[in-house]
Amino acid sequence: MKRNYDDPVYKQWRRLVYARDKYRCQMPKGKKCCGNKRSLQAHHIKKWSTASALRYDTRNGITLCWDCHKSISKKEHLYEALFMEIVRKNGKQK
Repeated sequence: MKRNYDDPVYKQWRRLVYARDKYRCQMPKGKKCCGNKRSLQAHHIKKWSTASALRYDTRNGITLCWDCHKSISKKEHLYEALFMEIVRKNGKQK
């Protein structure tokens, strides 16, 4: 299934991921996160193409800026556990 970025369900998923992550890039940089608020993208932790059951699950999404998202390209699998832990922590914060 090809991703439709204009799909209302996809847009809602993206908004919820951004809100949970306080509209900041969550990529770790030293002891803090990147924190960039510009050029944000919602990244699927488990791939869109192989994890169809998780496509709209906000626990499978994390906010990254364009630069950080590009930096993990082709090696996303190396960040899965780290991103899942960040999402767990962000989900517990109110």
